[in-house]
Amino acid sequence: MIPVTAFAGKKVAVFGLGGSGLVSASALLAGGADVVAYDDIAESVTKANAAGIPTADLHRADWSKIAALLLAPGVPLTHPAPHWTVGLARSAGVEVIGDVELFCRERARLVPDSPFVAITGTNGKSTTTALVAHLAASAGMDAQLGGNIGTAILSLQPPRAGRVHVIECSSYQIDLAPSLDPSVGILINLSEDHLDRHGTMEHYAAVKERLVAGVPQDGTAIVGVDDEWCQKAAVRLAQAGKRVVRISVRRELSNGIYVTDGRIMRATGSGTAQIAELGGIGSLRGLHNAQNAACAAAAA
Repeated sequence: MIPVTAFAGKKVAVFGLGGSGLVSASALLAGGADVVAYDDIAESVTKANAAGIPTADLHRADWSKIAALLLAPGVPLTHPAPHWTVGLARSAGVEVIGDVELFCRERARLVPDSPFVAITGTNGKSTTTALVAHLAASAGMDAQLGGNIGTAILSLQPPRAGRVHVIECSSYQIDLAPSLDPSVGILINLSEDHLDRHGTMEHYAAVKERLVAGVPQDGTAIVGVDDEWCQKAAVRLAQAGKRVVRISVRRELSNGIYVTDGRIMRATGSGTAQIAELGGIGSLRGLHNAQNAACAAAAA
């Protein structure tokens, strides 16, 4: 577990007591925060109490004494309407954040230059995340794999030099992580999805783009450019001075990484070289998996 010390001595409300919510509450308690947790489902509250997590009805909380609302990613932040806890928090001027944000703040406090790879996209997030972690582990690194892939980020080992966190991020998690700043950010692709929670494709794409927009100037943004939304994102990132590595499985690139005839190629100003061979890897068949593999190779 990663004890979250950023809120030590402060009161934090936690809403949503599923897997990640329970881990977040425990991580905050371990870091010295004063936690009060709640859920709309009575059984979840009972489970939290059994785990030693303080609970109370947040309808009746004194929000003027609360420093932050930790919201589970499955709870609506904006669409179709903000959850009632979000309304109460905003009325009191309380920030609303998620577990990925807690990780980012703890990393910034402990080892801000520790390797952190964050992955998002409409399709292929889990495959790409698993591939990046596999490559890192194969290179002898301590690879911590988690996030939306199924393991709560705060249940991983804390950041330290030589330890890389490889984290899959959903749009919901990104929306709750204003400080998201991976050393390597990957935006695989974008197509219509989760519009019930984001309202429009424009808003959904903008949220996804935040992951790579948060990459620091000495980091790397990896962007698949085979769809219009990501193409435009890559242009904006480059204009902002970010180091951008473009990925394509549909055409050769003069500068970037592309896939042709089952080979992953890297093109630079000094020439083109093969960096990986996909032929014979049954689990990576098809263009979609070629895109995932190319993104993972770029991250490595």
